[in-house]
Amino acid sequence: MKAVGYKKSLAINEAQSLMDFEAAKPEPAGRDLRVAVKAISVNPVDTKVRKRAEPPAGETKILGYDAAGTVDAVGPDVKLFKPGDEVWYAGSILRQGTNSEFHLVDERIVGQKPKSLSFAQAAALPLTSITAWELLFDRLGAKQAKSPEPHSLLIVGGAGGVGSILIQLARQLTGLTVIATASRPESSKWCLDLGAHHVIDHSKPMKDQIAALKASPVAFIAALTNTEQHFVALADIVAPQGKIGLIDDPATPPNVMLLKGKAVSLHWESMFTRSSFQTPDMIEQHNLLDVVGSLIDKGTLRTTLDKTFGTINAANLKKAHAQIESGTSVGKVVLDGW
Repeated sequence: MKAVGYKKSLAINEAQSLMDFEAAKPEPAGRDLRVAVKAISVNPVDTKVRKRAEPPAGETKILGYDAAGTVDAVGPDVKLFKPGDEVWYAGSILRQGTNSEFHLVDERIVGQKPKSLSFAQAAALPLTSITAWELLFDRLGAKQAKSPEPHSLLIVGGAGGVGSILIQLARQLTGLTVIATASRPESSKWCLDLGAHHVIDHSKPMKDQIAALKASPVAFIAALTNTEQHFVALADIVAPQGKIGLIDDPATPPNVMLLKGKAVSLHWESMFTRSSFQTPDMIEQHNLLDVVGSLIDKGTLRTTLDKTFGTINAANLKKAHAQIESGTSVGKVVLDGW
């Protein structure tokens, strides 16, 4: 089968940073599905793993987490799917990735692809949808209720992949006032189009901008990007007894003592935790993907696909990685077909 991978951790402009190669078609076991991959998206985690995780000598690492495709074969213990089913999922960080024609994935982290979306549109969503859902409801503990709440949610980096779906989930499924941050006119418009009540500029002092909105107190903060740069300001902004959720990788650990006086709690979200540790509630990712898929088919949520970089090959994946590394992406970058 066709695949794209790397043998050494290299800058994306290096010739061998990502390479086309032929790999053996994998065989499903246990609760594995073998998926014929139709479309993939590229996330910041793809670029981080490429730069930090060099495979053992002689081995080729296949990257990729988001995928949409068709079930080609199933393992003997599979209960939820059958060959021919159209699926979407975000894979496991411990296994070979989705940048291959066929891919193995545990059915407990797979959902039925939304019927109203193409494979490309669907591939943009799984990793960010899981991350946003778990962050909002499992980590921050927001209530799924449409009645207005006397609290605001601040989303730092609202135009990115996670921010784009988090804005929609918070606006459509909660009564929170949604305040997103963006630093460019196009990213600000993107956030407003997705449903943010307000957008402020995170390149300027945020506390004064929030005060000018006269919005409800910021009880929840989703710190999605540049947390090291913003953490002191966020600790000042968050309401007493509020919650801050992080997904990025600050080079310096946040000073949690800044949170003590307000009794503010700090939460980490990693959507790979359930699959990496085979947690008893691992199937919750299957369940939430099915819920998100139904919300999409009802028109409540929409895809966050922004750009399609062509078919799945090393040259196009290099372009996609470079785009992600530029830090200027809006929404999601997708590759479609082989």
